[in-house]
Amino acid sequence: MPYLLQVDFKFEGPFGDKMTNTFTDIANSINKEEGFIWKIWTENKETKEAGGIYLFETKKDAEKYLDMHTKRLKGFGITGIKGKIFEANEQLTTLNRGPLRKQ
Repeated sequence: MPYLLQVDFKFEGPFGDKMTNTFTDIANSINKEEGFIWKIWTENKETKEAGGIYLFETKKDAEKYLDMHTKRLKGFGITGIKGKIFEANEQLTTLNRGPLRKQ
């Protein structure tokens, strides 16, 4: 059963194309994490928030990544990090065309 990880935090930027240029290396490193399936990057310039929605193969993989990522964000001086892990309801997600496997 896949597990969804939701992470968000206050973020002063950069946003948009500058965010892409700044975090491309980190995005590539995420692809190598154990059990990683996909990530949707989130950003809101108006409320100064960022984060992501991730899908992992197991709860253990999601927990391990959340621990590492929280430490990395704190190393960047980011505080107020919120992380939540959810089980994905495969049947309903599939009904709504949600991707639950690596493409």
